[in-house]
Amino acid sequence: MSSRSWERKVRKNMTQLNNQRKKQGKEQVVTGGDKSDRYYGRSIILPVFLLFFIGIYLITSLISGVTFRTIEWITVAAYIVMALVFFLRRPYLKIGKDYVQTRRMTGDKRINASGIKSITVQDGSILIEQVKGANWMFNRLLNRYPTAVIAERLKEFAKVNHINLIEK
Repeated sequence: MSSRSWERKVRKNMTQLNNQRKKQGKEQVVTGGDKSDRYYGRSIILPVFLLFFIGIYLITSLISGVTFRTIEWITVAAYIVMALVFFLRRPYLKIGKDYVQTRRMTGDKRINASGIKSITVQDGSILIEQVKGANWMFNRLLNRYPTAVIAERLKEFAKVNHINLIEK
């Protein structure tokens, strides 16, 4: 039996066990392989840009004397709601046993350890270079990630998975 099929069987049995324990009101059991660390940031730049854009739109429309119809107010409300959604939908970095996962504009993305070429750690930013595809950048300034804590965890991740770690 291969290692992966064994892990799938363990995961399936743990899910069943956790569902039974949940029905009984007991605490769930977490296996060593299922443990992962999730670090949250905060998206500020895009919501601020959207609010700035809609503010400029309102100011220029009011200065020019345009009367707003219902569709213009719906557009303004849609931009405000979109800014709120981007602000509340927090970006994250999840570091598992053999993978790294994050949220991008198109949804959640995951890289296995074999797909990571190197990890570069700088003060305030972390760069994960992929073998194939665009690099991932996590920054304390733009997305408010706790980069110092993430850097320590990525050092352990790189050591366990034999990934080149560059510290600058």
